[in-house]
Amino acid sequence: MALLQVRDFPDELYAILSMVAKRENRSITQETITLLQAALGQSGGRRERRKRTLADIAALELGDTSAFPDPASLIREDRDR
Repeated sequence: MALLQVRDFPDELYAILSMVAKRENRSITQETITLLQAALGQSGGRRERRKRTLADIAALELGDTSAFPDPASLIREDRDR
């Protein structure tokens, strides 16, 4: 992976970046990558990915899900092994 070094980065902008990263539970590096991706139109954020995933699930047209096994019983069965 490439290394990016930014010289003469404004202190005020760094402080804002740090606060945003903390609020989003990310490192400053992760937040910088996320912001650059969004600014360059490279990928959506977590919220957009979740929406796409839910839309993909809804598009499966599963029909009647009452025949599906109970998730709690599957977990219990797996734990009992």
